[in-house]
Amino acid sequence: MRIKTRFAPSPTGYLHVGGARTALYSWLFSRHAGGEFVLRIEDTDLERSTQDAIDAIMDGMNWLNLDWDEGPYFQTKRFDRYNAVIDGMLEQGTAYKCYCSKERLEALREKQMENGEKPRYDGHCRDSQCSHGADEPHVVRFRNPQEGSVIFDDKIRGPIEFSNQELDDLIIRRTDGAPTYNFCVVVDDWDMEITHVIRGEDHINNTPRQINILKALGAPVPEYAHVSMILGDDGKKLSKRHGAVGVMQYRDDGYLPQALLNYLVRLGWSHGDQEIFSIDEMKALFTVEAINKSASAFNTEKLQWLNHHYINHMPAEEVAVHLAWHVEQQGIETRNGPELKDIVKLLGERCKTLKEMAESCHYFYQDFSEFDADAAKKHLRPVARQPLEAVRAKLAAIADWTPENVHDAIQGTADELGVGMGKVGMPLRVAVTGAGQSPGMDVTVQAIGQARSLERIDRALGYIAEREAQA
Repeated sequence: MRIKTRFAPSPTGYLHVGGARTALYSWLFSRHAGGEFVLRIEDTDLERSTQDAIDAIMDGMNWLNLDWDEGPYFQTKRFDRYNAVIDGMLEQGTAYKCYCSKERLEALREKQMENGEKPRYDGHCRDSQCSHGADEPHVVRFRNPQEGSVIFDDKIRGPIEFSNQELDDLIIRRTDGAPTYNFCVVVDDWDMEITHVIRGEDHINNTPRQINILKALGAPVPEYAHVSMILGDDGKKLSKRHGAVGVMQYRDDGYLPQALLNYLVRLGWSHGDQEIFSIDEMKALFTVEAINKSASAFNTEKLQWLNHHYINHMPAEEVAVHLAWHVEQQGIETRNGPELKDIVKLLGERCKTLKEMAESCHYFYQDFSEFDADAAKKHLRPVARQPLEAVRAKLAAIADWTPENVHDAIQGTADELGVGMGKVGMPLRVAVTGAGQSPGMDVTVQAIGQARSLERIDRALGYIAEREAQA
């Protein structure tokens, strides 16, 4: 059997981490089996669906590199197909027109709730012999079986059973002629030949209704797998309170898509004690049966740890591609400085996110107007003038501008003056970076460049001269 899965988000908001994990699991299941993956936009909620949300979903899928083989399909472009199927069901008697007024349905609901009963349609129009005008407002309901049960073997949770007596006659077409979500899903899965549906556990109650409609249509029933929800660190459902906004916010915050995918795949699935998975490993090892039934807790610190790992273990050239976006957001012009892959190597150990890296690399490309006040007060004192003058002379004399030769100049200055490396290195660090922290001075000075480093040392010496004059 050819495996075919789908990811079918509703465009009523951003692609959040729960949706991204569902998409990942569906994508991995199809890729593992050499099957196909479909992207479908379920936009039947016309009031809440927006183009911005559609764009956010597409952007998120593309950023995560979860490519699809078919789609994106849009339900709003398939209304003719849905209505043709409904018309056929009316002819066959598997659906019927319901003329119950809103007032009658509300009164029925109130009475049922007063009696402690589960609110459900009572089938008033199911076998009604009343005649109605062609233009009389009505909905179309599915004639759900009234006996027996719906049993399906959830690939994560095992056998699940629903009594048909608990399922009322679902509305499949509204008064305005628009087909409803649960019906559109059924026709789509049928037409698109979906073999496996992997989705959130909030859809479990929809599944028996959809299975009954599929059987009424004589359509094959897919296999189902319902994934548990993601909780915040506090054990409550993940929400904006936990910083759980759209997937693209993780890009904006400086996370690599590879790190987020690795984190999401482990948020409910495991393969022994392994924590780090390449995309190829995920595709090779992933099985739905290994997904945990219980809810998973989102841990931002773990995600940061993974991101830091990927920054330092992915090829620097690949990380630099993602860093470039953040550098651009910072308004940094990189033509007159080191390549971004070199920045990744220089700052990778000290930066957990690409945003932090972009914020930390300004001094490699842009001159600064002021020194960090605390660093300058501590290290650009009159006593630092002689070491700075001496190391400047040695740096100016370097013909082959390499980290090794820069290191020799700094070490040589310390040796000549009979002082520790810190007495030379710290004033030099503040002089060329403007701050008190940076990677090693040999690689930092080399990356900043000879001419720019000398100019900044001269400015630091001028700063020291002013302090001496004021003393």
